[in-house]
Order: sequence, then structure tokens, then C-alpha cells
Amino acid sequence: MKPNILLITVDQMRWDCLSYLNHPAVDTPNLDQLARDGVLFQHAYSATPSCVPARASLLTGMSQVATGRTGYADKVPWRYEHTIASELAKATYHTQCVGKMHVYPTRNLCGFHNVVLHDGYMHYGRFKQQTTVAESQAETDDYLRWLQERVGADVDLLDLGLDCNSSTMARPWHLDEKYHPTNWVTSQSIDFLRRRDPSKPFFLKMSYVRPHPPFDPPQVFLDMYKDRELPDPPIGDWAEQSDLDKSGLDPVASQGTVPEGRYRRAQAAYYALITHIDHQIGRFLQAMREYGVYDNTVILFTSDHGELMGDHHLYRKSLPYEGSAKVPFIVADPGQQLGLQKNVIVDQVVEMRDIMPTLLNVAGADIPTTVEGKSVLPLCNGETSWRDYIHGEHAFGEKSYHYITNGKEKYIWFSKTGEEQFFDLQEDPHELQNLALKDSYKERVSHRRNQLIEELLGREEGYTDGEKLIKGRAAKAVQEHLFT
Repeated sequence: MKPNILLITVDQMRWDCLSYLNHPAVDTPNLDQLARDGVLFQHAYSATPSCVPARASLLTGMSQVATGRTGYADKVPWRYEHTIASELAKATYHTQCVGKMHVYPTRNLCGFHNVVLHDGYMHYGRFKQQTTVAESQAETDDYLRWLQERVGADVDLLDLGLDCNSSTMARPWHLDEKYHPTNWVTSQSIDFLRRRDPSKPFFLKMSYVRPHPPFDPPQVFLDMYKDRELPDPPIGDWAEQSDLDKSGLDPVASQGTVPEGRYRRAQAAYYALITHIDHQIGRFLQAMREYGVYDNTVILFTSDHGELMGDHHLYRKSLPYEGSAKVPFIVADPGQQLGLQKNVIVDQVVEMRDIMPTLLNVAGADIPTTVEGKSVLPLCNGETSWRDYIHGEHAFGEKSYHYITNGKEKYIWFSKTGEEQFFDLQEDPHELQNLALKDSYKERVSHRRNQLIEELLGREEGYTDGEKLIKGRAAKAVQEHLFT
């Protein structure tokens, strides 16, 4: 039988929060073991680092331009003919998603045979003045219904008083740990092992909402970090140092100076959520052994984007810096179904659109012509021939941007203002020094700028005339072709 496939996704986890990579605080024993059982990609990126566009590329294998999602926009229908799940279903796999999808309509299966859904707090499903009953979270969210059946009809996602984008606030989970959404994803996934069709290989997508806010870890995990000395965030020489309008006091701050105590509590809770997820992944891996499927399953672990967590006085995601755009990416083959290398770190640059062709390659399934990504399995077996760079972007108001990176250097162009940044990531992995105006980097900046010009040729926004970049064009979160 073909190998089973387990895709584990988390939401808003930084690339560096792995003890396997010697993080000074975070403890991730089960993810460390997955890395030991396979290959860790140290230069994996989310080309459009926010939930909706990143997940579109992950599920379809297409670039952000092809998916039509070059920024964040809710309530735009998903109408993709080919997805990971649809193609694996064609290849005889029993397909299931548990947890976050973040698609529209909310209950869109996107090719899965079944979805047990929890997207987290979704504003468009909660705002009563603009949401139909059928689209409300009360109707569409399986976790919320499950929780209310067990705890009480009045329990709600708002009970902690934390917004779903509370980037600098934290408090412990208030119910028994078994009711936490992280535990729920694991429990429902274990139940899938019981209910699956044993005559078919399975494709399971376990999709955790955390460590995306709210930062609400169970107390036992918060206790691991709350009194520890935690690393200070890097602050680049280009970063805004003042906060005259006190933006950092906003509970959902995206930038600014945050009170020290508040910041440290959020940092501790964020790390605690990651360790909580790690323990629940360990719980599921143990269940896989009990069901006899661990050794014939290939596992891919990643996040849709990162979390800035104070880097350069910035918070949340969507920006092109390493804390936001770079993600963990592990391919594990514990039973040697594919004969992959083990305990290896690969330095070629990969991205979300590479996930679908990789998993179809694992299954021996045909890869649709719509797929623009590449299977990473050859890299897992020691090949070195690969792409030179990836192109990322995000419509983000005055901070709309494009970036080019190969994981070793990064060029950023802010399309509204024309500002450029260039970072030598080998010498300066924390992006502390902007080298864009340094004479010694002029040729490298020009080389990456020309690559971006080539990427942007023919774009409906008019970003280039083929010879130069044109600043001031209005960035679009959704491309027009998505509506035709």
C-alpha cells in the first residue's frame, strides 16, 4: 500500500522556535525527533505571510499570483480545481482535515472527504450585523459546538477577554486542558485513526490554530517559561525607534513600544503554546504507533507564516522580515518508506507552494499542470540543483512590498514609497543592517531588483515597465482574475 501522509500545520509559528535549532528558550522534543527522523529545511518561506494567501498556496501548489491572493481578504470564494486533497482522493487516499482551513465558504471541503473544523475566532463569522445565521461561527465551527456541549451553552471564544489578534497580551487557559483547541485537534485526529477506511492509505491534515493569538496556554506550559530569562528581540538600525502615538499600547499592536512586563508575558505565553502543541503532536504520534500506522506514514510539518514578536519593534505577521515570513519546514520518514536521509538540514529555499507537489510525489500521484511549486523530495535525498530564489509579496497599505530571497540574502521593495532594503542573511541573520545603499552591495541589489522586475512584468497593478520599478501603484489583496 502507498504510504500514509500526515500534514501537520500550525498558525503563526516562527521558524526559529525549535530546540533542534538551538533556540535559547523554546523546548520542542517531539518536533526535534521529527527532524531527527528526516530533513529540516532551514530556509522555508511563506511568500505571502498571512493566513488566507499562504493557505491558498499550500493547498493548491500555486504562487500567490496564480491563486489570485496577494494579500489578506476574507469572504472571497475558493474555486480551485486542483488541491492536495482532491488529487490524493483521486489517488485512492482517504482524506481528512481536522482544525483550521480558513477558506470560503467556511465549510468548503476543498477536495477533502471530510473536514472537522475550527478556524479560531473569525470576525466575518461573528459580527452579527453583517453575518447570516448559516455563515455564523455558531453554525459552522465544530469545536465551539463541541465545547458548549461539554462545558455549557454560555461558554465562548471571547471568555478570556483576548482578541484573536492580541499580539502583546496573554493569560492562562481557564478550563481543563482537555478543552483547549490544541487538545481538541489532537483528539479529533486520533478519532480519525479509529474511523478511517483501513483498506486505503490516508491523508490527514492536522491544522492547529495556535500559536496564533489568543496567547492562552494551559498553566503548566506557561509555568515553563514565565520565570525564565527569555531572549531580547533584535532591533535593526533601520527600525523605527520612537512611538510618539503610543501604538505599542494597543492590545492588537502591529508596531510600537510595548510595556516590558506585558511583552515578556506575551513572549512566554507564545513559547508555551508552541511547547503545548509539541506535546500534543507527541500524543498523536503515540496514537499512530498504537494503531500501527506510524512506520508507514510520511510526515510534513510547517506553519503558514511566522510571528514578529517584537523584532524591530514589530508584531504579528504580513511583513517580509524573517520572524514573519520564514517558517519551520520538516519532512520526516520515520519508517523509511521513501528512504530519505535522516537528521539532515537542507539550505535550499522552499515555500508553501512546494508542499502540494511534495506530497503528491510521496503518493506517486500525478501533479496537475496548475502546480507551480516543486517537490522537495530530491533535496531530501541529497540533490542540490534547485531554484535561485523565491518572490514574495503582500498588499499591506503603505507598507505593501515585494521581496526576493534565496535564504542567504534578501531584497525588499516597498511598492508605495519605493524604499529598498537589502540584508546579507549569512552575515546578518537578524536583519540588523540595511545594506541597500552600500556601494559594496550595489551589484547584488541591482541583480535582485532585476529579478523582481522580471517577476512583475505584466502585473495588473503596473509595478514595472520592464526596465524599472514604478512606485506608488495601488497594491491589490485580490487579483482581478479570481473574479472571472
